[in-house]
Amino acid sequence: MIKSQSLLFCLLLFICSFAHGATPQVGGLKCEYLINPIGIDAKHPRLTWVLLDDNRGARQTAYQLFVGTDSALVSRGTGDHWQTNKLTSDLNLINYQGKPLQPFTKYYWRVMVWGNNGKSIASHVAVFETGMVDKSNWQGNWISDNKDVNEKAAPYFRHTFSTAKKIASARVYIAVAGLYELYINGQKIGNHRLDPMYTRFDRRNLYVSYDVTSQLQSGQNAIGVLLGNGWYNHQSTAVWYFHKAPWRGRPAFCLDLRVTYTDGSTETITSDTKWKTALSPIIFNSIYTAEHYDARLEQPGWNTANFDDKGWKGVINRSAPSGSVVAQAMQPIRDVESIPAKSMTKLADNVYLFDLGRNISGVSHITVSGEKGTVIRLKHAEKLGKTGYADQSNIDIHYRPTDDKDPFQTDIFILGGKGQESFMPRFNYKGFQYVEVSSDKPVSINKESLTGYFMHSDVEAIGQIGSSNQTINKIWSATNNSYLSNFFGYPTDCPQREKNGWTGDAHIASETGLYNFDGITIYEKWMADHRDEQQPNGVLPSIVPSDGWGYEWGNGPDWTSTIAIIPWNLYLFYGDSKTLADNYDNIKRYVNHIDQLYPSGLTTWGLGDWVPVKSVSPVEFTSTAYYFTDVSILAKAAAMFHNKADEAKYTALALKIKNAFNAKYLNTATGMYDKGYQTELSVPLYWNMVPENMKGKVAANLAGRVKADNYHLDAGILGAKAILGALSDNGYADVAYRIASQETYPSWGWWIINGATSLYENWNIEAKSDLSLNHIMFGEIGAWLYKGIGGIKTDPLNPGFKNVLLEPNFVPGLSHFESSHKGPLGQIVSNWKRDGGVIRYSVTIPANSTASIKLPHVAGKKVYLDGKLIAADQPFKQAAGHYEFEIR
Repeated sequence: MIKSQSLLFCLLLFICSFAHGATPQVGGLKCEYLINPIGIDAKHPRLTWVLLDDNRGARQTAYQLFVGTDSALVSRGTGDHWQTNKLTSDLNLINYQGKPLQPFTKYYWRVMVWGNNGKSIASHVAVFETGMVDKSNWQGNWISDNKDVNEKAAPYFRHTFSTAKKIASARVYIAVAGLYELYINGQKIGNHRLDPMYTRFDRRNLYVSYDVTSQLQSGQNAIGVLLGNGWYNHQSTAVWYFHKAPWRGRPAFCLDLRVTYTDGSTETITSDTKWKTALSPIIFNSIYTAEHYDARLEQPGWNTANFDDKGWKGVINRSAPSGSVVAQAMQPIRDVESIPAKSMTKLADNVYLFDLGRNISGVSHITVSGEKGTVIRLKHAEKLGKTGYADQSNIDIHYRPTDDKDPFQTDIFILGGKGQESFMPRFNYKGFQYVEVSSDKPVSINKESLTGYFMHSDVEAIGQIGSSNQTINKIWSATNNSYLSNFFGYPTDCPQREKNGWTGDAHIASETGLYNFDGITIYEKWMADHRDEQQPNGVLPSIVPSDGWGYEWGNGPDWTSTIAIIPWNLYLFYGDSKTLADNYDNIKRYVNHIDQLYPSGLTTWGLGDWVPVKSVSPVEFTSTAYYFTDVSILAKAAAMFHNKADEAKYTALALKIKNAFNAKYLNTATGMYDKGYQTELSVPLYWNMVPENMKGKVAANLAGRVKADNYHLDAGILGAKAILGALSDNGYADVAYRIASQETYPSWGWWIINGATSLYENWNIEAKSDLSLNHIMFGEIGAWLYKGIGGIKTDPLNPGFKNVLLEPNFVPGLSHFESSHKGPLGQIVSNWKRDGGVIRYSVTIPANSTASIKLPHVAGKKVYLDGKLIAADQPFKQAAGHYEFEIR
């Protein structure tokens, strides 16, 4: 007994030491920011890893990479495709530079890292697998049925084939104009939703890769494809004219199923005219409105080998939608969370209201039983009317229906009369909290009959905020909820009324997203969408992707600065300059165009401070600030890429814009900009347009203005982006916190007090227009909580948190605050709490990183580290590790 207890104690000690990271490890291996991806096209993919070592001062002093096609060799430390020497370097982001990568090939890789103690640490073996690599490797044809764009029903496609030899592996590569679900032998392949991601279909199409080895069987096999319209064949009518998009066509696809046998031979089953097609029970589907399903039309077993398809028709070849078909190398959309109905209320005979208890993007799943032919309508809404019924008046204002056959956000389910039946849309999503279910005949239904599914790009959560103020905690949660609700392979403004990739909303919320989620793959794809949409003269549309709408309205620099701001933010957060390099010429063309139109340096091109409370600032004021920001980013990128001529040119242009702006709007005697509104004082501070010797006076004026406004906001989305940071970065974090924590109108807290679980589009919750209840354009507060209170900031001189700037603010009104962010080098923690008269500040700096710590001065207090008095009147540097400070 004693011996077994001793063994148990030793085991517990080992587990605890492992959990606390006592043994250094190398983990987090990713290729192109994905874990073991299948089907990548990158010729020089990026390989990244993380040193996991919580010892103080831990850092990587050298590394060695091994890449090859033989896993055993790679695991033993030999790379037959690429093997570097032991390189003295602390880099953990490396581009593959070995032998040319071949298509359809699995590569194994690992890294050996040396710590500062001289000891080596080997990672596990990771993999990445190439896809087509080049479009010439496709063998299949683009096929469709012979219907035109007016056909409402979604088409089925099927094909059978035989395998006689033993299968070693099998991969499917599928490109689709529209949306799809893929089946093999009756089994749905993968758990993605709404694939492929939305692009400008006539300029670039995405394909998705799957490992289907386990789904194939010896002998007869069947492939099934169900196609949806998506944005490709937009049949709903709204103000953006997507039903008239230049690319519009009946959905089509191209598929290669590549089978490798154990004898080394390969066979490719392709999409061609041997396939057959029929219409499915999905009698209507619109990404914008809803989906209609008639269960009476089901064909059980349609995607299996033994199905009788004699009544099915032949398919036709179609031309490829574009000349560019590339891998979808990004996190997919998924049903990330299921949300049971919180309540069900019977409103009338055969009318029931389900409440999920929170606002989400996604779909509802219903299970009911009733008579064959019963028509069930599921109306989705964000709010209720005065009578308790679902009210869509805040979200259907841009819909322009031509008849009553396509009700907004209303699924239609026609029962087949086979007992319990279930329905969930395949090719649509909505923004909603409430579902009003009505039927033309009685049905069996209860509270458990309906479940909501929160859908979005399935990006990893990498940030966490917590505090003693529950309203602040709820604001942070609501911000994340709105951010994810508007992340569907591209950032959107709202998940119900528009689903458009509004550029201004996206760059405003990009820092919030990057602090909280690992979203680089989505943003990189979206920047490729920007490159597809940019006109030769540099002009971008206000929504991306676009059918042509938005080139004439809403696309000034205050919105379309996405082309510069998002690549720059990715560089700051990931330390990766690829997106900045990919978009360098695009930024340059964009900036040059503005310079040609507005040679004075001041531009009136833009929308201005959208949805303000009461004070309206000049469009020229805010647009010029963003123009300056774009030019400044371009000048810094030019320096980074050693383009001396561009660096000189755009540095001079930025100075010209700044001087022209300040000459017109800054009163140097008073430190007041223009009329002294909140937006007019905060925007120049935030975007670094204020002369250095004037910053203190301008910041004091801003704090005074906020006080005069009773510590409430008086700004639209551009002012709300700037104001909190402008205050906290210039000595007024307490004022910023008073704004952030307000619970009366107008404020984020006002929304929360009134039941919000997501961010709204308007400060006024009774507004007659612009009142989506799930918008992200006021989402900067989510980033500011990390920056302004937790103090976790990027260092432009050492991006990717190679050096972390830690500048916490111990604001009055909070007794504790916790913030953490998992960056490219590991977990950063910045927590503080009040303990009587002592403030305890706890810091974790990940291995291979450093931190510049700047603690706020607290009158009458001194700073202690590990119990020892330190001089903290200036920023000081700390190596990796965990540190406990006391201010007492």
